[in-house]
Amino acid sequence: MPDGVIPSPNIWHHPDVYEIENRGIDPDGVIEHAMRGIRDWAGGAVLDVGCGSGFHLPRFAAQASSVTGVEPHPPLLRLARRRTRDLRTASGARIEVRRGTAQALPVPDAAIDVAHARWAYFFGPGCEPGLRELTRVTRRGAVAFVIDHDATRSEFGAWFRRSLPSYHPAMVERFWARQGFHRRSLDVRWELPSRAAFEDVIRIEFTAEVARTLLATHPGCGIGTAVNLFWREY
Repeated sequence: MPDGVIPSPNIWHHPDVYEIENRGIDPDGVIEHAMRGIRDWAGGAVLDVGCGSGFHLPRFAAQASSVTGVEPHPPLLRLARRRTRDLRTASGARIEVRRGTAQALPVPDAAIDVAHARWAYFFGPGCEPGLRELTRVTRRGAVAFVIDHDATRSEFGAWFRRSLPSYHPAMVERFWARQGFHRRSLDVRWELPSRAAFEDVIRIEFTAEVARTLLATHPGCGIGTAVNLFWREY
């Protein structure tokens, strides 16, 4: 494993379940709409940091001139390359998926118009080397988006804080403000196709004890969720 990489307990070990989860988060496109209102990627060069299995890469490619996904975990890297193997961007370029880390992006200087990191810069403090890399690879006028859970509110946020009591949402928000990022909190729908899928996803997102309690008290296939959209222009 590359230095400085923190293994993800959900997608790294359960990519099939995480794929279902990705489909259930924000099916109405609230996050994408908010991003496009700040900086559209049509005709631009897009970088997806921590692209995982490449779930978001085809969506960017539909209008971008180039798309690069960066991922440190070899099994996810293979999935992302398989997903995008036959796809091309709006300009006809192939999507590139490269092995690398946020701290050492395999991208030239001043090459990117829109950078995207979803659930990849989760803890805030400690991400400074990766943020310096974003400064290096982005062009003047480029925008970086960081998307994470807003754990200060929503039902999901309450269970998340219970599952990870060492996580301090207010401290994380202050960190991003100090780094020059703006913040918008968005209400998004989080709905799985069945109760079985919901239970599988809950079990990879929370500790075993919290997952048992949540599933015993929460009916249905979805849960109220809010996310933070952080962004910075360079």
